Amino acid sequence: MTLRINEIAIAAIGMHQGVVMKATILAAGRGRRLGAFADYPKVLLQFGGMSLLERHLAVLRASGVDDVGLVVGFNASAIEKELARLGETSVSLIHNPRFQEGSILSFWEARARLTDEAPAILMDGDVIYDTRLMRQLIDAPLDNCLLMDRNIEPGDEPVKLCIRDGRIVDFHKRPTEAHDWHGESVGFFRLAPAEMGKILAAAERLIADGGAGLEYEEAIRLAMQAEPDRFGFADVSGLPWTEIDFPEDVEKANQLLAELADAPLRRAKAVQS
Repeated sequence: MTLRINEIAIAAIGMHQGVVMKATILAAGRGRRLGAFADYPKVLLQFGGMSLLERHLAVLRASGVDDVGLVVGFNASAIEKELARLGETSVSLIHNPRFQEGSILSFWEARARLTDEAPAILMDGDVIYDTRLMRQLIDAPLDNCLLMDRNIEPGDEPVKLCIRDGRIVDFHKRPTEAHDWHGESVGFFRLAPAEMGKILAAAERLIADGGAGLEYEEAIRLAMQAEPDRFGFADVSGLPWTEIDFPEDVEKANQLLAELADAPLRRAKAVQS
């Protein structure tokens, strides 16, 4: 099942009202490719006077998600200090001591939070985005939803969501399955408990088989290819966002600030203060 944004806005009314969701943000790795910005965790990068972490928390709270977990590793103490500065005492910290290996280990460390009866939001921590983008994820009338942008940059860096005959057939930086077209994954997912369990089982198998250096998307890919009809996507093309991997991405993020719908962010910040 695939939906464009305008279809989601109509079909999602009331779909997830009253459903309590948890969010887990993956923020353990070190941004080695960020040059001068690599000394601190990427979630502590400042944009418009707010850290990425502060923005994540404000957007989630404004969207009705209060139960937030954060997987930390590199320079975890700096993240703890930022949470203290923000007066955040309810964020659950999960420590990944093997943060220098693949992000699949961060995903696995969070398994206690992710194995629950409630739908779960799984997020990359190194993304700046519009508050409307989060609403698309939460309100989409899909049990298992990925966010996808058709405006994809060329090359192997973006994780590609590949579509054939309206179905997801591959999910990889270097896809191998034939497909009609592809877009870029934003790195945000809303997953039902059953599918989350299958993804965690796939992660466990991959790690046991020597895959500790893999990215967590590999486990999602396996579950998705096994049962493609259980997964869908929301097309967020046109909404401002960027992943932050390189110094030029920091500049791009700063340029995006003028396009971001920050009113809910400011309201959430005002309530907290």
